[in-house]
Amino acid sequence: MNRFVKFLIVIMVLFSGCISTNDNSVSEVKSEQVSDVLYQVSTINALMESIYDGFIPVNELVTHGDFGIGTFDKLDGEMVVLDGICYQVKTDGVAYEVENVTTPFATVTSFENDETYYLDNMNISEFESYFESKFPSKNMVYAVKLTGTFSKMKTRSVPSQEKPYEKLVDVVKNQSVFEFENVSGTVVGFWVPEFMSGLNVPLYHLHFITDDRLAGGHILDFEIDSVEASFDTTPEFYMVLPTSGEFYSMEFSDNLENDLKAVEKQ
Repeated sequence: MNRFVKFLIVIMVLFSGCISTNDNSVSEVKSEQVSDVLYQVSTINALMESIYDGFIPVNELVTHGDFGIGTFDKLDGEMVVLDGICYQVKTDGVAYEVENVTTPFATVTSFENDETYYLDNMNISEFESYFESKFPSKNMVYAVKLTGTFSKMKTRSVPSQEKPYEKLVDVVKNQSVFEFENVSGTVVGFWVPEFMSGLNVPLYHLHFITDDRLAGGHILDFEIDSVEASFDTTPEFYMVLPTSGEFYSMEFSDNLENDLKAVEKQ
């Protein structure tokens, strides 16, 4: 058997469906996929529990989607995938274009706009409530994209870790925070239903990259000046899990909800 366990979950309406494993290569399965697929590497709970060793190469990841977010081997920075190019925002605040690195956790899709709204003068809470009200169902995954200008943008990145790894809720205590004013750029991320908690971040998980593709990070806060906001309904889900290392023996028994909230907005 090859080194990855491959799960294909075809989700209809309420994400009901079946899970299957097989010995075909990832590239063979990719050819059967359609654009409305969320391709995910590992789970958010694995990342929360300090499983930071990358196992999927970024150049493989982008064959499954041109739009997405995640992190890198040893938790080295924040990932933004936009227009098929992967950027690594490190703790120096710089976004580097990368290919020959691996990821322990990421989600990508091929973004195809389903609905677009033109928004202005909103803070992040107002945006989240308004945009969520436009989703046709609360039981779907949505890729979320905002392009335009922001009067304020607050992002972060975390430093590369060394073993023994600390848990993510402790790592973010040493994060680097970046604040932008009157900045143009793109928000890249996803809205995920609450029932997928443990697999992915429930509700919004958003990253940012500037128009010049030189800076960005994981979003902590923003204020919209004027943006084009689009979402792409994504009803199919494909997950790749590691078959070795700490993931194989980890017991995921803790309730990580409060820790995850702290990690996302701290």
